[in-house]
Parts: sequence; C-alpha cells; structure tokens
Amino acid sequence: MSTREMSRIQTVLGSIAPNLLGRTLTHEHVALDFEHFYKPPPADFENELQQKISIATLGYVRLYPYSSRENVRFYDEEALKASRKDVLLYKKHGGGAIVENSSYGLKRNLEFIVDLANTTDVHFIAGTGHYIHATQDTTHTNLTVEQMADLYTRDILTGIDVNGRTVKCGFIGEVASVYPVQEFERHALLAAAEIQEVLGCGVSLHPHRVSKAPFEIMRLYLEAGGHANKCVMSHLDRTIFDMDELLEFAKLGCYLQYDLFGTECSYYQLNSSVDMISDGQRIENLIKLINEGLVDRLLMSHDIHTKHRLTSYGGHGYHHIHMNILPRMLQRGVTLEQVEQITVTNPANWLCFNA
Repeated sequence: MSTREMSRIQTVLGSIAPNLLGRTLTHEHVALDFEHFYKPPPADFENELQQKISIATLGYVRLYPYSSRENVRFYDEEALKASRKDVLLYKKHGGGAIVENSSYGLKRNLEFIVDLANTTDVHFIAGTGHYIHATQDTTHTNLTVEQMADLYTRDILTGIDVNGRTVKCGFIGEVASVYPVQEFERHALLAAAEIQEVLGCGVSLHPHRVSKAPFEIMRLYLEAGGHANKCVMSHLDRTIFDMDELLEFAKLGCYLQYDLFGTECSYYQLNSSVDMISDGQRIENLIKLINEGLVDRLLMSHDIHTKHRLTSYGGHGYHHIHMNILPRMLQRGVTLEQVEQITVTNPANWLCFNA
C-alpha cells in the first residue's frame, strides 16, 4: 500500500481519504472573537460606525471594518446565522471543505463547527494552537512549550468533548505572532514544530504585518524540527509585496497562501503604512508564482473574520473564490489542471498525515 493510500485527513466528523476532500478553502473562520482588534472610529464617522450594519452604514464599515463593534463581534447569533447561510452557498456552488483556523485566543466554537459539518455536508477541519499573546487568558499565558505540545497532541489524537461527542482537530493553526516574536508566541511555534514532526500533521502560521516576520517565523519553526512541506504561511498578500522578496521566501519550502480574496479596500486599517492589494493583483501575483514553477505550493482563501464580508451584510461570502476568482484565472491562461492543483490537490497534500 502506498503512502498516499495510507494517509488520511481528520475532519471534525472523523477521518476521510484525501480524494474525498474536494475544493477546499484553507484559511477561514465561521465564528470567532475579533474584538481585541477594535479601533476607535474617526471622529467624523463615529455616529455611523456605532450603528447597526445596514445599507446606510455599509460604506463606512467597508472602509473602517475594525471600528464597528458589531462587525468584529463575529460570534453572536446573528453572525452564526449569516455564516451558516454562506457555508450553504459555498456548498451549492461546488465547495467541498473549509479549514477553520480559529485557535486558542479566538473563541474557537467547536460546537458550531460540528453542527455546520453535520447540516451542510461540507467537510470541516478544525485547528488547535495559539493566537497572539495579547488575546490569551491566564489559563494559557503561562503554558510551557511542553504543556502546549501536550495540549496540541490531545486535541489531535485524543480529541475534545463536544456535547458528548469526541471531536479531533486536524491541523495546528492558526499559530500567530507579532514582530518581534514574543516569548509566549515563540513557545507556541516551537510546540507546533515539535508536534508536527512527531505526528506529520499540517501547520498554519500567521505572521505579523511586516515582511521580515514570515522569515523569522519560518526560521524558528524549521530550527525546532518542523517540516516545511507541511507548513502554510498565511496572509502573504498583506505581508510580502515585493515579488523578488516573495520568491526568496519561497525557497524555504512552505506553502504560500493568498487568503484575503474579497478584500478590495486599499486602506488597510491594521497597517495603514501599506496599501492592501486588490483581487486583480492577487490573481496577477499567483500567475507569476505559477510561472515560476510554484503551482504545487500555492493555496487560496478569504480569511473571513468580520460580518461585513458575509452576504447577509453585503459581503462576498465563502463562495467568492470559486464563483468569481477562478473563472478570471482561467480567462488569463491558468489551466484547469493548475486550478485543481491549487484548490484540491495542494490542500489535501497539506492536510493529510500517515495513519
């Protein structure tokens, strides 16, 4: 029996063969707490951004998404209802799987993820790991590397009780850090690398919003024994803008993820010193990377984490890449085989680990 035949992908409903995964979004959230990143609104727009999201206020929210408390509260009943609607749209339009990247510090909602998997027929892969130090409570901030490694191992091998059902995580992520990397975040990276090497699972890393951050994170991860070919560097479309620098980073061997598709506002509120690129520029960069022979290392997603990106709030939803982006890529010369590699084969290769 080949290694491929022995491998499996661990969803929240159990293990499946890699060929059953289908089209996959590798970095999404269906529920999380993003209120830590709330930013006071500009004084001129304070009234509009304090109101409920509506047609009258949506323009303000799109420009200042983190200045609407309702928008960053992505875990209330309204958010869960809107998220479910869009997962069903994703399934309707050919979506197969969603990798849910809410880790410790982001109010991971396993109960909701399991319910979505049961009721939508979309495969969900849940993550373990730790988000940045500033989002952690006291039960996690003092964990040692060994304690973190034990926690990640239990979440993957033993599982978590969710209303009497044992639910196992299928990867480590998103593991997040600021720059320079804080001690807590360094511990999380070392623990992730240690467990990745032992279990052969996938890892998803979240870099801070400076181009040096992905290089530093990969150095720590690789030195601790993590395998580059099982590691995803997220958010590269808002982190490394220079193509030569990106190609230099690619030499480290990890997956290169463009995961902010649907974000079309050039003003990036979390790092106003740079301009956020458009979907057109994301497509252009992916084509450049394909032409550099990196098609087997590319991943695509939306990283939906605020309400205004869901269709109930005037957003694009989880089906945006499949319905709006992939046809544009095909029109520009990307082959169907290359699209399948990026959206089906690469996610399965990243997520599977030996039985």
